[in-house]
Amino acid sequence: MARTKKKAQRGKTIKKKKEDVEEVEMMEEDGSGPSQPQQQQGPTKVWQPGVDEMADDEELQFDPTAYHCLHSFKLGWPCLSFDIMRDDLGVLRRDFPHSLQCVAGTQADQAGNNAIAVVRMTNITGKIPKAPSATMDEDGQDSDSESSDDEDEEEVVPEQPGAPDQPVQSKKPIFKVRLVAHQGCVNRVRAMTQQSNIVATWADTGYVQVWDMAAHLRSMATSGPDAPGQPSTVRQAPLHIFTGHKDEGYALDWSPITAGRLLSGDCKSAIHLWEPTPAGKWVVEKAPYTGHTASVEDLQWSPTEADVFASCSVDQTLRIWDTRTRSGSAIAIKAHNADINVISWNRLVSCMLASGCDDGTFRIWDLRNFKEDSFVAHFKYHTLPITSIEWSPHEQSTLSVTSADHQLTIWDLSLERDPEEEAVYQAQLKQNQAEAPEDLPPQLLFVTTGQKDLKECHWHPQIQGMLMSTAGDGFNILRPSNLDNLPAL
Repeated sequence: MARTKKKAQRGKTIKKKKEDVEEVEMMEEDGSGPSQPQQQQGPTKVWQPGVDEMADDEELQFDPTAYHCLHSFKLGWPCLSFDIMRDDLGVLRRDFPHSLQCVAGTQADQAGNNAIAVVRMTNITGKIPKAPSATMDEDGQDSDSESSDDEDEEEVVPEQPGAPDQPVQSKKPIFKVRLVAHQGCVNRVRAMTQQSNIVATWADTGYVQVWDMAAHLRSMATSGPDAPGQPSTVRQAPLHIFTGHKDEGYALDWSPITAGRLLSGDCKSAIHLWEPTPAGKWVVEKAPYTGHTASVEDLQWSPTEADVFASCSVDQTLRIWDTRTRSGSAIAIKAHNADINVISWNRLVSCMLASGCDDGTFRIWDLRNFKEDSFVAHFKYHTLPITSIEWSPHEQSTLSVTSADHQLTIWDLSLERDPEEEAVYQAQLKQNQAEAPEDLPPQLLFVTTGQKDLKECHWHPQIQGMLMSTAGDGFNILRPSNLDNLPAL
C-alpha cells in the first residue's frame, strides 16, 4: 500500500523582512535532533527556484529542521564527477558520528593542473553548521569560512595518529585529502563496487584509465591530521590506459556482479567492454557495441544479470544490451523528446529503470513492459536539464535527482496525497513550517538549494538516508530529516 505524503521538506524559505530575521539555533550537539529555534517574526513561505522572485526586503533563510546533518567542503577546482567509496565500517549504519570516503575528479583551468582527489571525512556529526565545515581555497589551502569573532565558532581537535576513528572532542568533521595528478579534466570517475580502491576515470583527452588508490586510503586511515597548507599532488602510474575511443566521453560503469568488468561509452556513440585479467590488467575489446547514432551519455549494468546493461544517448533512445550478442542492442526505444543525459537501474527492484532528460523531465520505466510511451511515471518539475539520477540503495521507491536549475530533489514514488493525514501531521509539528505550494507533485519528498551548477548526487551505500552532491561551488553531505522512516533491510 502506498504511504501517504508528508509535506515536502525544503532547505530554504523566504523571511519577509530582513530586520525580522533571528538566528536559528544549531542542531543538538549529540546529533539527537533539532533544538527549538528562537521565535521568528513575520510570515515565511517556501521559495521555488525559477518560479518565485525575491523582493528587496526579502532574503533566503536556512531551515535547519529540514536536515539531520548538512556539511560542505571544497577542493579548489570544481569537480564534475565523484563516487562514494565503500569501506569496512559496516554495511548498514544510522547513528552519528559518521565517516565516509570518496573519490572525485577536477575540472581545472589547465590540463596539467587536474587531479584525482581521494577524500576522507570523519566525525560527521548530526548537527547543522552555520557555514561550510571543511574547505580548501583555489590554491588548495585549508580555510575556515566561519568568522573568527563568532562566539559559536568551534575548535577543530585533530585526530590522534593510530586511532583515526576514535571519538574526538571536535565539533566539526575532520577532513583529509590526497591528490593524484591526472592529465586532462575528469569527465567521470567511478569506484569499483567490490574493491573501492580501484577507480576508473574518463578524461577529456579521450583516454579511460584505471587507478589503484589503496595506498592513499591506508595513509589517511592511519595518519594524523593533514599539515596546514596546500596538499601535495603526487604522480602515479595508472594500472591500465585505453586509447581506443575516438573521442572523449562520460559514460562509465563497473559491474556490480562481476568484479573488474567495466563499460565505457564515448561521444562518437561507441561502447567498449573491459574484461579483467588474472594479472590485474584489463583486456578491452577493440570492436565496440554500436547502435546509438549520437553520443552515449550514460551506462548502467543490470543489478541481477551479469551480461546485461542499459545505455542512453543524445539520440533520445534507451537501449538494453546483452554482451554475448554483437548484432546490436536487444531492445531500443525512443524514450524522450530530447537528449537523455542519465539513467539509473534500481538495485532493489531490478525491473525498474529511471531516465533523466535535457528538457528537465525524468521518467520511470518497467522493463517488463519496455516500449515507447509505456513509462510508469513522467515528472516535469525541474526547469533545466537533469544532470544525475539515482535510486536509493535502501528504499526501493525513492530516488534522488539533480538539475542545472540548482536544485537537488528526492522523490518517493509510493507517496500519494492525503489531505486529512497531512493536516494531522502538520498539527503534530512542534513548530510552524512554511506551507509548501499545493501544486507540487505528491511524490516530491525533499528539495534543497544553495549549490550552483549541480552535477552529480550519490546515496551512500552503507549509511541510510545520507547523500553527497557535487556542484560548481563544492560538495554537500546531507541527511534529510524526513527520511527517518526508512525501513531496516
